[in-house]
Amino acid sequence: MKLALERARIGEDAVSVWVQPVDAVRPGMAFNAGKAMNPASVMKLVTAFAALDRLGPAWTWTTRLASNATVAGGVLDGDLYVVGSGDPVLDQERIAKLLRRLRGLGIDRIGGDIVLDASVLKLPPHDPDAFDGRGLRPYNSGPHGLLMHYNTLQLALFPGNGNNESVTVVAEPPLAGVVIDNRLQTSGSNCDVWYRDLEARIEPGRRLVLSGSLPAACGPRTWSAAPLPPAEYGAALVATLWSEAGGRLDGQVRDGIAPPGVRTLLSHESPPLADIVRDMNKWSSNVIARQLLADLGAFLAGPASDAPDMVAAGARATTAQLAAAGLDVDGLVIENGSGLSRIERIRADTLGKMLLLAWQRPWMPEFISALPVAGLDGTARNRLRNSPAGGQAHIKTGTLNGVRAIGGYLLDRNGRRHVLVMMVNHPEAAASAAAQDALLEWVWAGQP
Repeated sequence: MKLALERARIGEDAVSVWVQPVDAVRPGMAFNAGKAMNPASVMKLVTAFAALDRLGPAWTWTTRLASNATVAGGVLDGDLYVVGSGDPVLDQERIAKLLRRLRGLGIDRIGGDIVLDASVLKLPPHDPDAFDGRGLRPYNSGPHGLLMHYNTLQLALFPGNGNNESVTVVAEPPLAGVVIDNRLQTSGSNCDVWYRDLEARIEPGRRLVLSGSLPAACGPRTWSAAPLPPAEYGAALVATLWSEAGGRLDGQVRDGIAPPGVRTLLSHESPPLADIVRDMNKWSSNVIARQLLADLGAFLAGPASDAPDMVAAGARATTAQLAAAGLDVDGLVIENGSGLSRIERIRADTLGKMLLLAWQRPWMPEFISALPVAGLDGTARNRLRNSPAGGQAHIKTGTLNGVRAIGGYLLDRNGRRHVLVMMVNHPEAAASAAAQDALLEWVWAGQP
């Protein structure tokens, strides 16, 4: 590990490491472990710990369709309310199922508006451009009380057979009122970083302009964009799905708040939290992490709270929860719970001891199984592929410009399990992957 860091020209002061067997009373290795460092997406381990510890792995969110209007002759004579609960994974299929069931109740036409109620989460304004100026990238989307389909438009790309041929684009889900201006061309380049030359921008009139090139050698690919703020995205998606279900709408799809005591017509539960944490950590979903942190703030504040920022409330609650569990939270900074931050910080010993606590919790199997397995799946699928340590580490990775981190569990060749954390904060951090892999292999060999 030390040689790999030297080859990457990374000094020891830019690195922190903490390793301890789960059955030991003290770490086998601790280096700069008390130094607060940026963990990048490894911060999602903290969000997962807090959510599972506070809510439990079976926790679900319920989305409701509600109305006080009468139904006669297939017409709902008034407004229909879609009432959000902060569900992090309310995808297109589940929304469409709710609307199809509404049609199954004999409602063909809504005489008023479809009102989207996202008031369960009180949130400050979110600027998707603030982090890196790439506001249309889905990883920059913020939380929302009625977040739909991760606020993401998936674009299926089908390159032509030769240079300068058009690339066919299929939008899924289609969004009412969004016009796709497809200027993509096929190129003859090699397929390495296939998305490198693709660009998307939103122009007035909800015109999504796609430009650049896709190598023919890549074959069909899926690209994603977040062309609209969550409230606008939800309105466009519901308008499309209600129409696809065969429903008619006299009014419009708009934001609003359901009246107290409104009658529930239909409801739909999310998958359990354990499954949601798995979706978040296997593929490092920032939008799920942001949503979970806001949900924690809302849960602790209660429905009558007038707190204006449930993300900040969730950060405070998570910090207090770790402290109550006996962890030293000195230096801990939580901004959004996803790790997509320049200011989030945690110490390696705090993170390592939190992972030891997770090992002792009743929801330990769900927590560990949600982590990518090195060499096999998720964001760690390309790590340790040709190493005997491959397949032995459940590890969360984190990468930002100037940051590279890992945290999780590894089973050594003697059958002993270890917690390990390594964070690198340095301009050359991207070159530290070999050093991190060397640490994993060293622990696998039973060296601690």
